Amino acid sequence: MLKLSAVIITFNEERNIAQCLQSLVGVADEIIVVDSFSTDQTKTLCNKFNVTFIEQKFLGYIEQKNFALAQASYNHVVSLDGDEALSESLQKSIIKLKANWQYDGYYANRFNNFCGQWIKHSDWYPNKKLRVFDRRKAEWQGINPHDTVQLFDSNATIGHLKGDILHQTYQTYSEFNQKTEYFSTIAAQAYFNKGKRAPLWKIIINPTWAFFKSYFLRLGVLDGFNGFVICVQTANITFLKYSKLRELYKKN
Repeated sequence: MLKLSAVIITFNEERNIAQCLQSLVGVADEIIVVDSFSTDQTKTLCNKFNVTFIEQKFLGYIEQKNFALAQASYNHVVSLDGDEALSESLQKSIIKLKANWQYDGYYANRFNNFCGQWIKHSDWYPNKKLRVFDRRKAEWQGINPHDTVQLFDSNATIGHLKGDILHQTYQTYSEFNQKTEYFSTIAAQAYFNKGKRAPLWKIIINPTWAFFKSYFLRLGVLDGFNGFVICVQTANITFLKYSKLRELYKKN
C-alpha cells in the first residue's frame, strides 16, 4: 500500500483547521501544514495533531501551495486548504485508492457551505477539484487567486472519487463582501502582470454573462436567497476585477 502525504496551507484558520485535520487522521500517512504566521490559535490547534508545522511567509496562493507540495515526504498527495475537510465517503474512497492507485490524479466534488447553508447549484456545486494526485506529474498553476492543479502531460489519466471536499466558505455577508474586494484586487494585479486588457465591453458583458450562467443555466435560483447573493457576487467580482485592471493601466 502506497504512502500518502496531506499538504495544507493556512492563515488564521482556527475556526476550521481542527475539522480539516481530523478528517485526515487515518487517511494520510503524514500531514504537512504550511502556515503564513497566523495570529490566532491555528498553530496551537495544529500542534494537538500529529502534523509537521512549517511557518513560511505568504508567497502567493499558487507559490505557497507549490512550496507546501515540496515539503511532502511522499509523492502521492492530497492537497487541502485549512477551511476544507474530507467527507466520510471521500475518506473511504482515498483509503481504497491507496491500495489500488490507477490514475495520475483524481477529482473530487467540493461542497460549499455559505452562511450555514450547503449550496447545491450555481458555479458552487459540484465544483470539481483535482486534489489527489502524484506530485511528480502535477503542480499548482493558474492566475492568483484562482489556483488549480495542472497535470504536466496532456495525455495524463484522471479519475473521479466518490465523496465531497467539505468547504466552509463565508459565514457572513460582510465577510463575503470583504473577500470579493480582496480577491478582485489580487486578480486584477495578476491580469495586469500578464498583460491582459480590460476593454469596456468586457466590463459590461462578462459580469452579465457570469450572473446569467450561474443563476439561470446552473440553477443558482434553486438555492434561494443565498443562491441569489452568490450569483450577484459572481458577477460583481468579475466587474471589479476588470474595473481595477482598467484602473491599473491608467495609473501606469
